[in-house]
Amino acid sequence: MPEVIRTCRLTRDTAGLLENIAEEVFDEEINTPRLATYLESPGHLMIIAVCGTQVIGQIAACVHSHPDRASDVYIDNLGVSPPFRRRGVARRLVDEVLAWGKTLECDQAWIVTDIENHAARALRRSRRRSRADCDVLL
Repeated sequence: MPEVIRTCRLTRDTAGLLENIAEEVFDEEINTPRLATYLESPGHLMIIAVCGTQVIGQIAACVHSHPDRASDVYIDNLGVSPPFRRRGVARRLVDEVLAWGKTLECDQAWIVTDIENHAARALRRSRRRSRADCDVLL
C-alpha cells in the first residue's frame, strides 16, 4: 500500500502532531512558548506534511504588508525529511502557501535561501516557469 502524505495547517488543535517529527524537517527543536506565539500571530502560517503520524515536512510563511502596493507572501522556512525529498512534498507545501496568499490578495511570493541550497533554487525556478499567475522570487 502506498504511503499517504497529507497536509494540514498547524493550529493549536493540530500542534500535537509535532510530537513526532522526522529528521531535518526543522532546524532546531520546537520551543513550546515560541510555537504558541507563532500560532497566535496574525498573518503567519505553517503547514505541515504528515505521513502516518510523523511530520515529514513543513513550510512557514507570513504576509508582508505595504502601504503603497499589494502585500507579499514571505516564505521563510521550508523543510522536508530526506527520505521524502523529490516526491513533490515541497511543491505541494509551496502551492498551499501560494493559495493562502491569493486569498489575502498577495501578488508576489518570496522564497529566501542560501546560494548553496540547490534544491530550493531549483524549486523556485520550476515555480517561475510553471505559474504565470504568481511571481516567486529568490
